[in-house]
Amino acid sequence: MLFEGVHVPLATPFYPDGRLNLRKLEHNVRRYSLTPNSGLIALGPNSETASLSTDERIQVLKTVGAEAAKEKVLTAGIGLPSVYESIQLAAAAAAARFDVVLLAAPVEYSQMLWNDSSATTALLTYFQTIADASPLPVLLHSDADRVALPIELIAQLASHPNIIGVLEQSTHVSRVTQIREVSANVKHTATTTITFTAATGRMLAVEQPEVVVAGTFVSATALTGGTAVATAPPVPALKTRTREVGFQVLWGATADADAALRAGSVALAMPIATSVPQAAFEVWAAWKDGNPRLLEEKQGRLARAEQGIASWDTPSIKAASELSGYFGGRPRLPLLSVTANRAEEIASLLRGMNS
Repeated sequence: MLFEGVHVPLATPFYPDGRLNLRKLEHNVRRYSLTPNSGLIALGPNSETASLSTDERIQVLKTVGAEAAKEKVLTAGIGLPSVYESIQLAAAAAAARFDVVLLAAPVEYSQMLWNDSSATTALLTYFQTIADASPLPVLLHSDADRVALPIELIAQLASHPNIIGVLEQSTHVSRVTQIREVSANVKHTATTTITFTAATGRMLAVEQPEVVVAGTFVSATALTGGTAVATAPPVPALKTRTREVGFQVLWGATADADAALRAGSVALAMPIATSVPQAAFEVWAAWKDGNPRLLEEKQGRLARAEQGIASWDTPSIKAASELSGYFGGRPRLPLLSVTANRAEEIASLLRGMNS
């Protein structure tokens, strides 16, 4: 799978009483599908997955898979403490027609990696076992706020045939350079369109023509006593090409996004893209246009806005999403909604970027 472009991390909508609001999730996915961004990440960063049951996670995946435009690369977060449950969720993602699974280390490993040398071996086994069984390619998730994966561990995992990249959510662009160096010899073949953009599984699926039995309409054959069957013309298969790609690094922070692209990141998955997806895409567009001055300007205004908000957390992201016509709503308790003053502050900082 090819990850180029901006991938939007989806927030999870809830009713005021805390129930999962799938209707609002449908609304959000349809709107994001109209943006020029490349993909959507469900159950990923800032999606409140810790508060979701396994059944709720599956409902989220089914809803996103059903509503997203077929051109959008769909990534599903599946990282659970249990290897067995993670594999089951990967199967659910495949059934929901996702393209990739996102796998983070269970937060229990955060302290173990520093205090117990055997933790790295256990974590290696965790990732390899899930990657062996996953019906979809695996994207690692290294999150400095939860579990930052050691470069040595990423180097070992990069050689796995079903692990195709990493979402690096960090404050150190040097990690992008390091990951690129330790995975320099890794090569994968990605299926693309004839213009070398990502070809998703939903794009490649050839829809079966619908058969309409006589009785729906009256045909000449039916009038003469025969049996009429109307068949739609076959849908031609998507023309594709293949492209050799390396171990792909996605940058998952707003700060230093321009530097990360220069260091070798192939895509962006900035949390602020949930709230202002068009502004996030403009950063990528400036990079693709080879305009460093515009890139610095576009990325800089996003970074300054995010830095101006004391804590760019899930409640803030949801409040900011409302400014762009997406449903944010209340987070699920124990998280609290932002105050009115904070909402005004967010609106002021993001003014002009929510179109």
